[in-house]
Amino acid sequence: MREFLIDESEHKKRLDLVFNAREPSFSRAHIKKLIEEGKILLNDKQVKAGEVVKAGQKVTYELDEVKPLDATAEDVDFEIVYEDDDLIVINKPQGLVVHPCSSTKNGTLVNGLLYRIKDLSGINGVLRPGIVHRLDKNTSGLMVVAKNDFAHVSLAEQIKNKTCARKYLALLDGNLKNDEGDIEGYIDRSKSDRKKMAVSDKGKYAVTHYKVIKRFTTACLVEFALKTGRTHQIRVHAKQLSHPVVGDDVYGKAVKGLNGQLLHSYFLTFIHPRTNKELHFEIPLPEYFENYLTKLKEQ
Repeated sequence: MREFLIDESEHKKRLDLVFNAREPSFSRAHIKKLIEEGKILLNDKQVKAGEVVKAGQKVTYELDEVKPLDATAEDVDFEIVYEDDDLIVINKPQGLVVHPCSSTKNGTLVNGLLYRIKDLSGINGVLRPGIVHRLDKNTSGLMVVAKNDFAHVSLAEQIKNKTCARKYLALLDGNLKNDEGDIEGYIDRSKSDRKKMAVSDKGKYAVTHYKVIKRFTTACLVEFALKTGRTHQIRVHAKQLSHPVVGDDVYGKAVKGLNGQLLHSYFLTFIHPRTNKELHFEIPLPEYFENYLTKLKEQ
């Protein structure tokens, strides 16, 4: 067990805020969880996260033992767009799974990160080191990865508070009626297939902004801006519009010659956790995506 005493500068402040200031590598959500589990005590008693503390009180806490990484380092192909001591921005290719799971133990982005980088944040556990957010296997494009817990906490908070902006380009089957709009509602696990997500009357609230960039005879190129980050959000919302992403064999239909959906994370901006400078990244569409658009232009 570790401990510290509340000093005068912390008098009459919330316990979770005091602890967060003392241990900035912990997220507010994680601190709340630790308090609720009785792993952070005030004067040896379990209290609520919002408990107001007094100078002289003792805070004791127990930290879980750090588990060794349960993933092997492998030479996996992906492009590094930017790197410094705190984070790395990568261009994930289509077909690359982000982290090990029951169906994919090796050859993931995490395996590749461990091969290239000595240290990664441990907040997301032994199978997801450094992973702040993810892209689906067949979605390509920009991702930011945290090298340490300090960066991870900051980036996760930015995503949560919507100060981290992510934009995608997707080719949708058919043409949308409106040039621009918002799709909002709740997304939950599909009742008919637990591997799928679906629009529901409960679950997690999701908002996606869309804007048509170019129209073709049988499809339209659309920019999507995420205002929330739910599993399969763009793909589910595209289906809700009755215009699924081209090549999406889960929410639409497979297309001959494509290995998955034409969905690309092309734009990413966030505040650097240490320098507080705003960073912007933008990458072009992958070659297979551009080739498909060229074919549409020729029709």
